[in-house]
Amino acid sequence: MTDNTIRDSVQSRYENIAQGDACCDENDCDCESSAQSVGIYDTDMLQDLPVDVTGISLGCGDPVTIASLQSGETVLDLGSGGGIDCFLAARQVGQAGYVIGVDMTPAMLEKARANQAKLGLTNVDFRQGFIEDLPVESDTIDIILSNCVINLSPQKKDVFAEALRVLKPGGRLVVSDIVTEGDFSDELRADVSKWAECVTGAIDVDEYIGLMRQAGFTNIQIVDKVDAEGIVERQPGMPRLFSARITAYKPQ
Repeated sequence: MTDNTIRDSVQSRYENIAQGDACCDENDCDCESSAQSVGIYDTDMLQDLPVDVTGISLGCGDPVTIASLQSGETVLDLGSGGGIDCFLAARQVGQAGYVIGVDMTPAMLEKARANQAKLGLTNVDFRQGFIEDLPVESDTIDIILSNCVINLSPQKKDVFAEALRVLKPGGRLVVSDIVTEGDFSDELRADVSKWAECVTGAIDVDEYIGLMRQAGFTNIQIVDKVDAEGIVERQPGMPRLFSARITAYKPQ
């Protein structure tokens, strides 16, 4: 299993979801979850958002609430999908602020831009690219958000290095992601379909934090960590799966 194999599988799955194709069968229906059904966001946050936004929310947590966004800030969302976190952030940073969403899947970008037009937001920009090689200038971002996406990358070290590069000194990273306690067997790790479902690409939380620290992030904190049951499917033999919200800073 190569990095390209993983990337192709992930892109195919999310392309099918964006296009409204059946993305699960009777034995695998976790992808039917929406922002409302899994209770990820406070319902007040979702007011005025169309179902094309809330119904395609595929995150595992709410990074926006703990981000403490301020008016005028520039925000970057890694793996922006249908755009829900970008739109929530755009409300908080206002017209003086700016939000960039980066996603590798053209169908997701098309969906997000259509949603943006419905909402009439002019302070959001969706860009095609990989989170391991961001189409963003260095030292330009106040805060990076990411929601259940970094676990999908086979090159997590590069993701954190790129995040550090584009953040301004003192900028912050706020992620919600699937992590484990323990490791997958080699056989489970090679299940590319489960990787694309935000399962077998997840790594032990201590390793996750270690990669962030290795990239140069400081003041790393696990804000909360809850069992991921109901968000992703855990099979026998797998380590425990958690949805964790983590914050970190680029040194001044």
